[in-house]
Parts: sequence; structure tokens; C-alpha cells
Amino acid sequence: MTETNIAFIGAGRMAGAMIGGLLKQGVFSARNIVCTSADDGTGEKLAADLGIGFTLDPTELLDGASTVVLACKPQQLDSLDPLIAQGCEGKRIISILAGVTAARLKHAIPSARCIIRSMPNTPGLIGAGVTVYAPPADLSTEDRVVVDGVLRALGDVFTASEQDLDAVTAVSGSGPAYVFEMVAAMRDAGIAEGLEESLAYSLALKTVLGSAKLLEAVPETPETHRNWVSSPGGTTLAGLAVMEKSGFRETIKKTVEAAAKRSRELAGGS
Repeated sequence: MTETNIAFIGAGRMAGAMIGGLLKQGVFSARNIVCTSADDGTGEKLAADLGIGFTLDPTELLDGASTVVLACKPQQLDSLDPLIAQGCEGKRIISILAGVTAARLKHAIPSARCIIRSMPNTPGLIGAGVTVYAPPADLSTEDRVVVDGVLRALGDVFTASEQDLDAVTAVSGSGPAYVFEMVAAMRDAGIAEGLEESLAYSLALKTVLGSAKLLEAVPETPETHRNWVSSPGGTTLAGLAVMEKSGFRETIKKTVEAAAKRSRELAGGS
């Protein structure tokens, strides 16, 4: 990927994660990255921490940038300085705004050359995330290379149709919270069985982490791995029987359905 200037509108945790990843991987140098934010000090801090540029001037922000990453809060889109929309003429826009459709983005920034809607997740903060983006039908090979390169700063990258992004949001976007809740539940259960809190938490965390690594390293289905752990008449099957009786899979299904429904509601309201 040929290095070009890139501008970030927003300087929150995800923007910081992307910029940090781009610098670490050598995709961009600090002199080619500039950010802006609300006048609250977040942009200045990010710039100082990472050595990139910062400005509150929309013209200065966008001058020379061929790629613009929308990383502000979704509700801030309508209040962006009109000079930003004007300055994005002919540029490549990558949006990580949850629930904001491509149609709304095009309405807000009509002069952009191409707009790519994406959904990252919070493990991207340590480069272990997964991001899905919806490539427009006319996305050029050059644009695809740049988009892939930028989003890979957060971890793995996949593509899907925009209509699938609500489901993507529910599974991978919101998914880390479900995993965190499971770890907390396992911790609390261990404490209830008499373990010290620190030990219960370490066991829950390391078990989830190790199991995920095993799933990735040994390409069998989760069900196959589950069966390998389960011995007839053993402890694992006793626990799994409770999960089945309590409708564990159905609960997860309903959890994802609720998140997807809310994502559609937000997109519909945008």
C-alpha cells in the first residue's frame, strides 16, 4: 500500500487504536496522520501521545489527505462543521460510526469520492479485533487496498453487504461484552464454590482465552471440541446438561437478535 495522508475526525479510543496500529505496522508515519476532535483536549492528548498532527481547523485537517476516517460519536455527525463536508470532496471516507447507514453518510458528505461503512470491535484496541466493512459496488482495487490496510490496524478484516452489518454488529461488535459477561459469571460461580476471587477470575479468564486459541489452532467445530472435553458420566457433561436445560444457546440467540434489532432501529432512525 502506497502511503498517503490520512485524517481522523474523532480522537477517542478506537481512533487511537487505529492510529497506533497504523504506526506500529508502518502503514503510515506520524507526519502523514492528523486528527481533530471536539474542543475538549482529547485530540491534543492523542497527538501528543502518538506524535501525530492535531488541528481544530477543518481546512488544515483535510488539506492533502486522500483518506478520511470518521471516528466521532454517531450523534455528532449532523453537527460537523460544514467545511468538513466541503473539504471531503473527492476523498475516500471510512466510517466506523455504529448504526449510521451509507445513505446517511452520503447525505452528510455528498462530495466524497467513495464512502465505506465498517464495524470494528473493541479488541482492536490491542490489535486483536475483527472489522467488517461493506464495499460499495464501484470500489476500485486501489481503494480496497487502502481500506484493507487501514482497517487491518485493528486486526482481522472481512467484507459483507451493508444489509448484513446489523447482524455483524450484534455478533462481533457487541460480542466482546457477551464474553466479558461470561467470564464474570464464571468468576462469580467459582467464588460461590469457595475459590478466592483472584484465583476464580484468573481461571475464568485464562480458560476463555486458551479455549479461543485452541479453537483457532485446531480447525474443528466448537461442538467437536466440546465433545473432546466431555467424558461419559463426567463433570463436564453434568455442567453441559444444566446449560442445555436452561436454554443457553437460545439465550445467546435471543441476545444477538435483540442487539441486531436495536442496530436496525438505530440505522432506520438515521
